[in-house]
Amino acid sequence: MMATGARWGMTLPFSDRTLAGSRELVAELPKLGYTDVWSAEVNGADGFVPLALTAEWAPGVRLGSAIVPVSTRGPGLLAMSAATLADLAPGRFVLGIGASSPVIVEGWNAGEFVKPFARTRDTLRFLKAALSGEKVTERYETFEVRGFRLERAPETPPKIVLAALRPRMLHLAAAEADGAITNWLSPQDVRKVRAEIGPDVELIARLFVCVSEDAARVRELARRMLAGYLTVPAYAAFHEWLGRGEMLRPMREAWAAGDRKAALRAIPDELVDALVVHGDAATCRARIREYVENGLTTPVLAPIPVGEVPLERAVRDLAPVED
Repeated sequence: MMATGARWGMTLPFSDRTLAGSRELVAELPKLGYTDVWSAEVNGADGFVPLALTAEWAPGVRLGSAIVPVSTRGPGLLAMSAATLADLAPGRFVLGIGASSPVIVEGWNAGEFVKPFARTRDTLRFLKAALSGEKVTERYETFEVRGFRLERAPETPPKIVLAALRPRMLHLAAAEADGAITNWLSPQDVRKVRAEIGPDVELIARLFVCVSEDAARVRELARRMLAGYLTVPAYAAFHEWLGRGEMLRPMREAWAAGDRKAALRAIPDELVDALVVHGDAATCRARIREYVENGLTTPVLAPIPVGEVPLERAVRDLAPVED
């Protein structure tokens, strides 16, 4: 099994089944060696219900949201949802919040994506106060709250971690939150991110994993995923900071010109192989351990089925056991 203290997370919902159909596999995760279950929130399941179900299906695992946006709910509603999860899983819930993107906030949720750093900082400060049971009356830079107090504050306030891709947000996560969440990076990139937050701050990352030895097929699928993310301004800036600006320029230019096929072709194999974990199960586990060795505290696996290995088998084969 893993070394004492190590974490090994799984993403829920699974990509091949409904949430309702996930109970048996979720219940199996603890005995497989998984310590964490982390949700996401884009345009599928929301970030809280899967964790509430997991609290019942797999007692004992740590639950985390990675992430819920700070601009698609009001501050008070976000505090209420977090308090509910903290009550269901005392000491085992971690609230992950982040700025999200203009498409999600404005295009899909009729919100306003303005001052994303300030909105995330202000929400963090509000939540720390509200989840501690304080009555909050405060004018923040990006919103104002008047007289909010949780009807029942959690006995154990949840830890709060921030989605952070570049130094300013990473520094905020290290200074005021309980950790940082990052995404779409290589094991070597972890070192640069870790240097911004210091050695003692928890660093969480979702790792997309394809248990498959058909590298060509994996790369074809992964290119579509990468193009969808790395053309988002925040991720484009992240990879500029990581030193991949010139590598990604042809893809961005083709995407901006509306030539999606050319954009996909412009993503080199070396980038896919750096950012997506693939190969047989033993190779994938070894690659995940590289992330940990370079400073990642909590790998959160997101298995992507590509055909020959069903997702259920991949979840079992990726469990953190010695070969």
